[in-house]
Amino acid sequence: MIYCVVPQELAPELFDQLTSYYAEDPNVEVIIDRRKAERRDGQADNGTHRRELRDRRRPRVPGEFPPLDPE
Repeated sequence: MIYCVVPQELAPELFDQLTSYYAEDPNVEVIIDRRKAERRDGQADNGTHRRELRDRRRPRVPGEFPPLDPE
């Protein structure tokens, strides 16, 4: 299923046009985005942050590389 998401500000202009354009394609559904804000912004209900961003890469090995012999 492919969702054609129309921003709410553009819905009066585009929703009917896109719905008629994709009417013959059963794999496309035109929907209006009605979100008011991002879910990941701000804080959780209990006042703490909901998401912690971490660096998941492996830490580097301490020390130096040994010198290479040019042979």
